[in-house]
Amino acid sequence: MSKKIEVEDKILSKNDKLANELRQLFLDKKVLVINFVSSPGSGKTSILENILPKLSKKYRLAVIEGDLETENDAERIRKAGIKAYQITTGGACHLEAFGIKNALPNFDLDNLDLLIIENVGNLVCPASFDLGEDFKIVVISTPEGDDKPAKYPSMIRASSAIIVNKIDLAEYMEFDVDKCIDYAKRINPNLVEFRTSCKTKTGLDDLIAFIETKIEEKHAGIRG
Repeated sequence: MSKKIEVEDKILSKNDKLANELRQLFLDKKVLVINFVSSPGSGKTSILENILPKLSKKYRLAVIEGDLETENDAERIRKAGIKAYQITTGGACHLEAFGIKNALPNFDLDNLDLLIIENVGNLVCPASFDLGEDFKIVVISTPEGDDKPAKYPSMIRASSAIIVNKIDLAEYMEFDVDKCIDYAKRINPNLVEFRTSCKTKTGLDDLIAFIETKIEEKHAGIRG
């Protein structure tokens, strides 16, 4: 058991070292990097399809997609008019910093304001693997149950913002949005919250405004 823990510590230590190098690179280039994390099917890609075309009217954007298999999500982002690169992990349940480093030659960081990383759908491992991002946004959807934050506290602690998505279904799913947010803020009181629906477009403009503010802060050299 101790040997397993030692190996895991070495893997995380190596990942953290590379993630810090990436963070410095993104700081030098003034590129805001956001890591979107969630369970599978929470609606991360749908949110990106809705907000990125609007953000692209003011900023230069790109997306790194992470999935076990297929390039489906990257193709959806490209159809929305945004450059996207797909990482297929071949079974790994999370992205690691070396995967992000290997993907970067596909982008011109000197001509980029925002890089979105859509992580593999998983609320466990992505909490431990730093990718050099400025911050994580965790997405929880109403079909998952309103106690999801209490079940996955590590991800809530690792995130700076929470999106409760598919709120148009909350009534039918018997999902208490306030209760979900309360669970999350008991774990991380500093979380910024958003309540969104890609069907009704609720809350998406607030999310766009938040990201725009963070892009401007990055340009101004203000650390989040």
